[in-house]
Amino acid sequence: MSTASADQSLVDIAFDCLPLRSLARLDVPLDASEALRERAARLQAAYEAYGAERTYYLYNARCVYHFANSEVEGSCRFEFEGVVCTDAGDRKCIETHVDVRLVSETCGGTPAAVAEWLMHQVQRAVAIEFDRFIAAGQLAASAAAGDAITAADALAGPGGMGV
Repeated sequence: MSTASADQSLVDIAFDCLPLRSLARLDVPLDASEALRERAARLQAAYEAYGAERTYYLYNARCVYHFANSEVEGSCRFEFEGVVCTDAGDRKCIETHVDVRLVSETCGGTPAAVAEWLMHQVQRAVAIEFDRFIAAGQLAASAAAGDAITAADALAGPGGMGV
């Protein structure tokens, strides 16, 4: 009998988290790249739609489903960006509003209906992973590190510029 390694996860999720309450400004520098302008527009729309309290913007985010015991074969990679909202005590994710897209797969072709179903599952997986993020204390650390930053500061740098 063969068993998979205990540390090998079937779902790999990673994201950068920006607490919207930490934003001091929402304007974009005049010399910003087009990618930075687009992300800033999405960030501003999220701020207007969901507010700043208990709202977190996830970006530079991925979700990879592994369907085989391989890092290369049998996987679907999704990218997502958007908002998660927490309960009044910042203890649990209560809503996810992320845009998800399939960026690659090594399954030999993923039927459209399966890809659509997996994109819906990404929404659920993000909520579960965000709860784990909270439980690990990373949300508090993210909020503390984000005190009085600007949108340009949050989105600048190699990750924010889409390079």
